[in-house]
Amino acid sequence: MIISPRTRGFICLTSHPEGCAQNVLTQINYVKSQGLTDGPKKVLVIGASTGFGLASRITSAFGSNASTIGVYFEKPSAPGKPASPGWYNTAAFETFANEAGLYAKSINGDAFSNEIKQKTIDLIKADLEQVDLVIYSLASPRRTHPATGETFNSVLKPIEGSFSDKTVDFHTGIVSTVSIEPANEEEIANTVAVMGGEDWEMWITALKEANLLAPGATTVAYSYIGPALTEPVYRKGTIGRAKDHLEATAFGITDLLKDINGKAYVSVNKALVTQASSAIPVIPLYISLLYKVMKAKGIHEGCIEQISRLFKENLYAKDGVPVDEKGRIRIDDWEMREDVQNEVTALWAEATTETLPAIGDLEGYKTDFFNLFGFEVPKVDYNADVNEVVEVPGLQA
Repeated sequence: MIISPRTRGFICLTSHPEGCAQNVLTQINYVKSQGLTDGPKKVLVIGASTGFGLASRITSAFGSNASTIGVYFEKPSAPGKPASPGWYNTAAFETFANEAGLYAKSINGDAFSNEIKQKTIDLIKADLEQVDLVIYSLASPRRTHPATGETFNSVLKPIEGSFSDKTVDFHTGIVSTVSIEPANEEEIANTVAVMGGEDWEMWITALKEANLLAPGATTVAYSYIGPALTEPVYRKGTIGRAKDHLEATAFGITDLLKDINGKAYVSVNKALVTQASSAIPVIPLYISLLYKVMKAKGIHEGCIEQISRLFKENLYAKDGVPVDEKGRIRIDDWEMREDVQNEVTALWAEATTETLPAIGDLEGYKTDFFNLFGFEVPKVDYNADVNEVVEVPGLQA
């Protein structure tokens, strides 16, 4: 079939297998160009099919020759129905990994569930014995608690009163004002239940109890802080409360891993175009201005550049892991540079529908958005028939 993008709001309803495969190959080639790192050898990535999780799996495999297991929740393809992009990403990654002689298997299902945790434990026992790195990179709007059966839904709301500021519809380029009412206590608690650190700790506890964590094992979860511009709706909003919980959980996990000399870290990453970030008011406008500034300074990074730098200069640095005063790894350091933020703040004041094409990088934002789904990727013929039914080579039944 010929597959074209169909969008609804901040999501794309279709994805392109060849575009996704080309994206994965581009990331692999970048990692290979950076040379090998003395990094992890057996890696579990929870949330492995898109964004930072996919980049972590690629960096582990092609930057350190690691065996990888990926856990994700994606929609498979069927005749006449394209898969979700993460399915195509994983199929491509595992194909390229196998061609390179690298072990790569995966489990598709609800990572919050006990069932998927047990399937993962069984696979590690059977094939890898132990893992030395666990990446936790889940992004989900809801979670069903495995013990109580209660389902929690997250919200994107401020906490300290109502919030109004600029945002942009990245499809049309129209800059408008958005107003959001504050979350109540139940909404805050539900967002923490979905996006906080409880499930991360459950995973690490289950792996440790099964003796599947190698001596000195490391686990990393991903977070974001951002500037004052986005604080009300992000870091001081419901998501920020969940990230606070995630970051606090790292210390508890480190205590849990003391007897094996293990360590848990939270890596604070740069603002990037993801399916999740596209849904957050204000963020698309901020990112389009940020991209303009960082590209002009020659310091722009995508997911794969960020994670490659995380591994090389932080997690597996010869002089130890550099952290901030709160124990966090900061690879948002270039985004948060004073000169970068001063320029973005000045542009924010000028941003209107009329000025944005000149002062922002909305085209770069849109391209990155469609790239997530395998569209607008160089070297792909979108007028050609493509087989939408693609199997994931290492998918476990």
